[in-house]
Amino acid sequence: MLSRERLRALLETHRFQQFIVAVIVVNAATLGLETSVTVVERYGTLLTAVDHLALYIFVAELAAKLYAYGWRFFRNPWNLFDAAIVTISLLPTAGGLSVLRALRILRALRLISVVPSLRRVVTALLTAMPGMSSIVLLLALVLYVTAVMGTKLYHVTAPEYFGDLPTSLFTLFQMMTGDAWSDITREVMAHHPSAWVFFVVFMLVCTFVVLNLFIAVVVSAMEEEHAEESVQATEQLGRAVLSELATLRAEVRELRDRVPVTPNGAPIPAANGGPAMNGGLATAGNGGGPAAGKTAANGDARKPATRGAAGRRRGSASGQRE
Repeated sequence: MLSRERLRALLETHRFQQFIVAVIVVNAATLGLETSVTVVERYGTLLTAVDHLALYIFVAELAAKLYAYGWRFFRNPWNLFDAAIVTISLLPTAGGLSVLRALRILRALRLISVVPSLRRVVTALLTAMPGMSSIVLLLALVLYVTAVMGTKLYHVTAPEYFGDLPTSLFTLFQMMTGDAWSDITREVMAHHPSAWVFFVVFMLVCTFVVLNLFIAVVVSAMEEEHAEESVQATEQLGRAVLSELATLRAEVRELRDRVPVTPNGAPIPAANGGPAMNGGLATAGNGGGPAAGKTAANGDARKPATRGAAGRRRGSASGQRE
């Protein structure tokens, strides 16, 4: 059985993430094919088998993550997101809960938690929510004021667009999206030629100001998200460099401890062979110099004296015999 560390490393590998992405895409494709009656009649059994297999893989992945990470699994919001989607898929779809079958397509949303780029976009949107709430409040206020004004001004001549407050709100929201706003304006201008001022000002405020504020807030949030990622990447690189420097310093210190030094503290070059070799050479040179010469000279001086004494002994011995 794999240990938690090995299982965690396996779950975080790029190949495993690619495998999960492939399963999600295939499962989303099969759920889309189930909307076709002809395809279901021909390959309904195969599509059901693929759907069940994908669900089993998702359940096994969540179980493996829960074992590998322990309680830290619940600290990651993306893990909770995946668990909620898989739990919805496990709910019974028979009887009054048959509508939950349509929620199986929510599994395709797991791509958000698996693909890092999608996670960054969603995180940026969530980060921008506080700023967007103020813009939404401003937009709602503008819509309400203009809807009341439109109902007061044009409810008689254009009741299908401004007959009451809810109808006016829907009409102005439709115009804000750019859908047939010129047709509505021309129809009202047929009875109120100066109505273009009201609608042009409304379109300028809502479409070109408020909606662009949404874009600005989202872009700012995404830039902050990228900046945080850059800072984290820089910090990780700095920690890696410091760790490498510490390792190199330890190796240099170890090598310095191994290098022999003279009594003065200076390192001995490797070409001289170290202290022992120097001492041996010095002893051989010094001891083999004058002392050796004197010994050799004394030896050579003794040799003639010895030969002369031997000659005298031989001469005296020969004289006695005669």
